[in-house]
Amino acid sequence: MTNPTAAMLVIGDEILSGRTRDANMHYLANELTKHGITLKEARVVSDDRDAIVAAVNDLRAAFDTVFTSGGIGPTHDDITADCIAAAFGVGIDIRDDARALLAAHYAKTGAEFNAARQRMARIPDGATLIDNPISVAPGFTIGNVHVMAGVPNIFQAMVASVLPTLTGGDPLLSQTLRINCGEGEIAGPLSDLAADFPDLSIGSYPFQRDGAYGSNIVIRGTDAGRIDAAMTHLCDRFAGAL
Repeated sequence: MTNPTAAMLVIGDEILSGRTRDANMHYLANELTKHGITLKEARVVSDDRDAIVAAVNDLRAAFDTVFTSGGIGPTHDDITADCIAAAFGVGIDIRDDARALLAAHYAKTGAEFNAARQRMARIPDGATLIDNPISVAPGFTIGNVHVMAGVPNIFQAMVASVLPTLTGGDPLLSQTLRINCGEGEIAGPLSDLAADFPDLSIGSYPFQRDGAYGSNIVIRGTDAGRIDAAMTHLCDRFAGAL
């Protein structure tokens, strides 16, 4: 059975400007791999309404699940929630359950629950809330799209809330072999190996160290026995270069 597929949409000018380094895609990819969901695509878009709406609609049509990060805070440039509502063609407004969560949180901390903070209670019609145990402001799920904060520890907490609700497949396994040959020398044999094991993903990741060239060969798949067999073929072929 083919594993479910996913895509990630990273939203924010700060990512594209280089001011902020995205850590969420790396985290999500690892978690999805363990859950048996294949991350097939990741996009980064600016804080532009049309770009966000178009990307959301493209990805949700192409993949089983879509995760977004960024743009659900209290400031004027946090436009993700409105864009998601537009993509699905639904309304958006402050919702009572989200507002109650935030009101209780700010009452407890003694901070003013002002108009800016109330913006974080604006949820598209028909969405369900994603729990946020870090700062309370919820994410939300609508259709097959899960909308999450960009702050890494909050994003991670939201992923932990969502993953148990998703149907996964077989966890992706991998083995790595370091070969002290340049890619030009191993390309042919690797191509033959890939043809012999079409159910596996075989990748070559070159390096240069102390003036010498080499490659780390990574074999991935869901069948441990097939990975072992492919790795045995690889070791036998390049025994003199290990």
